Amino acid sequence: MTLLTNAVVITGEGGAAGGWLRTDGERVAQVGTGEPGGQAGETAVDLGGAFVVPGFVDIHCHGGNGERYTTVDGAAARKVADFHAANGTTTCMGSLVTARLDVLERQISTLIPLVEEGVLAGIHLEGPWISRQCKGAHDETLLAEPAAEDVQRMLAAAGRHLRMVTLAPELPGGLDAVRTLVAAGVVVAVGHTAADASVVDEALAAGATVATHLFNGMPLMSHRAPGPVGALLTSSSEVVLELICDGHHIDPRVLKLAIDHVGPERIALITDAMAAAGVGDGTYSLGDLDVVVSGGAARLADSGSLAGSTLTMAAAVQFVVREVGRPLADAVTMASVNPARVLGRSDVGLLEAGRRADLVVLDDELRPAGVMRAGEWLRRPDGQM
Repeated sequence: MTLLTNAVVITGEGGAAGGWLRTDGERVAQVGTGEPGGQAGETAVDLGGAFVVPGFVDIHCHGGNGERYTTVDGAAARKVADFHAANGTTTCMGSLVTARLDVLERQISTLIPLVEEGVLAGIHLEGPWISRQCKGAHDETLLAEPAAEDVQRMLAAAGRHLRMVTLAPELPGGLDAVRTLVAAGVVVAVGHTAADASVVDEALAAGATVATHLFNGMPLMSHRAPGPVGALLTSSSEVVLELICDGHHIDPRVLKLAIDHVGPERIALITDAMAAAGVGDGTYSLGDLDVVVSGGAARLADSGSLAGSTLTMAAAVQFVVREVGRPLADAVTMASVNPARVLGRSDVGLLEAGRRADLVVLDDELRPAGVMRAGEWLRRPDGQM
């Protein structure tokens, strides 16, 4: 057992809810205020007033630490997951980009063992069923319509490990694909789409529940053509909107408008991280496309289009607090609670008795000073790994 004392514990519901937290094995045993009392055999850690928050949940991540999930090298994929875990993302999706179906099948088969082991929370297909008009950093020559047989092929390849698919619902077969995927238990995200508002409404009625990186990969909203942005911002409370909070993808004032409008309960912070996360500026790849990272911004070498980010979830939380002006409790709702809900996970995303002991210790600069997953330290608060 471990007892964390002298802390500000933000459980994920209702803001700060305690000054201490006790774990027992893989689970949270207690969260409380006042004097916790000692128990035989437990290790007490004085956190010196640091914040303790639920482990972050990233539902959209492509890479980091110089590696990427679009690989047939399981060790490389594990290196990505380990990097993000050490920086606070205790639950991470493995996101793949547009590729030929046979290539995707090989990449999926590489990631499945990591999902089964619990290293990854599942597999996310971002493409190939997206719009050419809003392709972003996807290879246009490989984009395709979601033919029924191809959707079934991907479902067969990934099985229950396919947790989310991003698609453009206006494509021929798009709405049918939404229904098929939802019926198979897959979360469908509307993204990289040029659909008008009415088609987005149809996709949501068919079961889509997520907006892939709102504002990015979709037309601008206007007063006569609300498009995907307008439809998603005014959709039901069940629809969760992904936001990339790195200062490059969305201006902080627009982030503030979006969060103020729908409330933090409908936002999921994501990294959309690519290989450069944690490494720095240089030349990388996303899928088969060349990417140049300069000043922390990742852009396609040929067109200059943004190509993912170099974020960690901890950095996204810092940005939301410092640049957008939301309280840390709101940032935790967006970084932990909501993405766990998207995945249908009842064991993570909150710090309360019975939940998995996934937590992040944040210093007064909101930097991860300690990370615990399933009751084991990945990074100790004293700085030791």
